[in-house]
Amino acid sequence: MHRLRSCLHATLATVLLAGCATKLPPPSAPKAVATPAPEEAPAPAAKPLVIAHRGASALRPEHTLAAYAKAIEDGTDFIEPDLVVTRDGVLVARHENDISGTSNVAEMPQFADRKRTKVIDGERLTGWFTEDFTLAELKTLRARERITKLRPANARLNDQFEIPTFDEIVRLAQQASLRTGRQIGLYPELKHPSYFRGIGLPLEDRLVEALRRQPYLREAPVFVQSFEAGSLRQVRRALGHGMPNVRLVQLIGNPKKIPPDWRLAGDTRTYGDMLSATGLREVATYADGIGPEKNSVVPRDAQGGLGAPSAVVRNAHAAGLLVHPYTFRPENAFLPKAFQTGGDSATRSPAGMVREVQAFVAAGVDGIFTDDPALGRRAVDAKAP
Repeated sequence: MHRLRSCLHATLATVLLAGCATKLPPPSAPKAVATPAPEEAPAPAAKPLVIAHRGASALRPEHTLAAYAKAIEDGTDFIEPDLVVTRDGVLVARHENDISGTSNVAEMPQFADRKRTKVIDGERLTGWFTEDFTLAELKTLRARERITKLRPANARLNDQFEIPTFDEIVRLAQQASLRTGRQIGLYPELKHPSYFRGIGLPLEDRLVEALRRQPYLREAPVFVQSFEAGSLRQVRRALGHGMPNVRLVQLIGNPKKIPPDWRLAGDTRTYGDMLSATGLREVATYADGIGPEKNSVVPRDAQGGLGAPSAVVRNAHAAGLLVHPYTFRPENAFLPKAFQTGGDSATRSPAGMVREVQAFVAAGVDGIFTDDPALGRRAVDAKAP
């Protein structure tokens, strides 16, 4: 794929380092849509998609405009923002609504009294949460690297970038598309949708409103992902057939765990059940693809190497579903032993990640989530060994 022209990089660098927001065009009136039926999933792509997981998060602090801009420069097909919401109802990009480890909030004395203990998806957490801040307050914070021991270079960029809104990320993609002549897709994830619905801040309504309002999102390729089937079903109903550019992806976590919305409903089935042939056929009634943890697709063997591919890709394709596994990372800590290089767990092994991705391409996946889109691009563009 193509790389961004140098003029875009220079222009964006100035804006990003200043942490500036860009105003979007005024919203247009949403169109009424009919109650939908699930659409047939598209055929697998000839070349797997490269999806920038939280931006180029191996090279810049995740979920910052700098990380997304770097991903676009490095040839990604899609950028992926995890979406949570502020107290005043604005979608922002953070890995979790708990921003204790991804911002400097703990060092801001004016927000010391915002520290809370909450139960989110059955887990008790203590920290600072986006839903307790207005957007204006969040904009006074600065982003920080989440895994500093493995990515010390990113940590040196701490406190340089704002927490971006979804609108700002869309505008970044739109500007890049205009300058480069290639359309940058959006791949938002709805984080903890049952929790946010329970506190009166439903994510689905806000995302659907943004999809209808913004001209770029009405034409660019968009995947909406969630670990909760109920959330995707709600988005499907709300969108109807009016936006064929928007497709839905069921994320699939630890096979032994129960999806949060199923647990709340008293359903004891697990993600493992969702991955069965029967479960995948059910997923296909409301989604266009799955995003499984990569070990579910090509498991590790007892020695930490890659084993034989599982039946997941074959069964998903038989159900008409795309397969986009997560997450491919270049550090030794995340790679199969045979693909690691000399050094400690934080040492990068670019060739190792390329080899790992190519093993999944050979297994028939339709896209990959990666923290290093340049390496992902190299892997899917090259012929597998």
